[in-house]
Amino acid sequence: MKLRVDRITDESTESTFSVPADELNQRLETGATHEFRLAAPLEVDVRYYRAGDEIYFDGSCSTVMEGTCARCLETFSLPLDAPFEFVLTHAPKLESAQELHTDDLALSFYEGDEIDLGPLVGEQAILALPTRAVCREDCKGLCPSCGTNLNDETCACKPAPADPRFAVLANARVRSAS
Repeated sequence: MKLRVDRITDESTESTFSVPADELNQRLETGATHEFRLAAPLEVDVRYYRAGDEIYFDGSCSTVMEGTCARCLETFSLPLDAPFEFVLTHAPKLESAQELHTDDLALSFYEGDEIDLGPLVGEQAILALPTRAVCREDCKGLCPSCGTNLNDETCACKPAPADPRFAVLANARVRSAS
């Protein structure tokens, strides 16, 4: 959804729109969050208004994500409902020798006479994703020896022998509990 900057007033305006799943999936595949993909379009409810050169946005975005579990490698669904708020200000015209100040780095800028909300809200959805894709908290993962999914069955592999270098730590834990 593109907004014309000159049509944004100091009165709060509400809008809803969808961002196609393909658009955000391309960004996810090229980024560090490649274990997630959108299974449905990103539905957005947004409210915005202007105060001087600054434009304020707040709302929420929701969709259903598909993830690949980092422990068992199974695909799982994850509902995503993420609130967001951000402020855009008009980009300063910098001369080649002029530098940005530290305060300027905390701001997000817009240029021109239109603001495309799709990428901005898509970024907010990506930031709301968990840092690690796990199908459930108690996922047992895969057997490191044979690769059996330990959530589905128990494998016949013998447990790995304990590392003797950690025996001192095991004894220390027992003593502190007594």
